[in-house]
Amino acid sequence: MELQTVVLTTSASVGFFRVVNYGFAKLPIPETAQRNTWKWRNISTSFVHSLITGIWAVLCFCVHPQMAEDLIETHSVFSHALVSVSIGYFIYDFFDMIFHQKINQSWELLFHHIVVISCFGLSVLTCRYVGFAVVALLVEINSIFLHLRQMLRMASVSKSTLYRVNSMINLGTYVVFRINTLAWMTRWLVLNREHIPLLSYTVGSVGLAIMTVMNIVLFYRLLRTDFLKSSREKEVKKEKEKEKEKEKEKEM
Repeated sequence: MELQTVVLTTSASVGFFRVVNYGFAKLPIPETAQRNTWKWRNISTSFVHSLITGIWAVLCFCVHPQMAEDLIETHSVFSHALVSVSIGYFIYDFFDMIFHQKINQSWELLFHHIVVISCFGLSVLTCRYVGFAVVALLVEINSIFLHLRQMLRMASVSKSTLYRVNSMINLGTYVVFRINTLAWMTRWLVLNREHIPLLSYTVGSVGLAIMTVMNIVLFYRLLRTDFLKSSREKEVKKEKEKEKEKEKEKEM
C-alpha cells in the first residue's frame, strides 16, 4: 500500500467509527446506562471494532496462510488494510476519550492507544511486521466478550445467566487470545532478534512489556469481580441464612 492509500484508509476508518458512535446515540439506551450515555456509546463502538477486527484477523491467516510462516515480510493487501483500519479506530477512540473524559480517569487507555498507534503505524508505513500486527489483533476476539461484559453491567443485568455465561467465555478467551498471544509474541520477538532492526525491536519489546503488565492487572480485576467476589457473596449469604435458622430455633 502506498502512503496515500494508508492515510485514506485510516481516515475513512476514523470517519466510519464516528458514524457508528453517532448511530448508537440514535438507538434506545438502557435506562440504567442513561446516567453516562457517552460511556455506553463508546463501549458499543469499541464492541463493533472488536467484532470486525477480531473476525478479520482470523480471516487474514485463512486467506493468506503463508503470512504465518513469515510475520516480517509476508502480508497481503487484506491484512495491511486491517492494521490501517485499526489505527483509524484507535485514533478516533483516543480523541473521543480526550474530549469527553478527564485524563486521570482514562490515562491507562490513552497510553495503551499511543503504544498501539505507534507500533501499528511503524508496521503499515514500512510494510514490515504486518503479520505480527495481525497476530496482535487476535486479542480483539476476547475484546468482543470484554466489551459485552461492560455493556451488560451498564444495563444492570450482571446477575443474569447471560452475564455469567459471558463471564466464563470472557475469561477463557482472555487466557487463549490475550495472555497466550502476548506470550507467543514475546517468544517470537526474542527468537527473531537477529532479523529485527534495533529500533523496531525496542519499540516492540517496550510495547509488549506494557501490554503484558496491563493485561495481567485487568485479568486479576476480572477474576476478582466476576468470580472471587461472587463466591464471597454466596458464602456471606449462606452464613446469614444459617444465623436466621439458629435464631428461629432459639425462638421455638
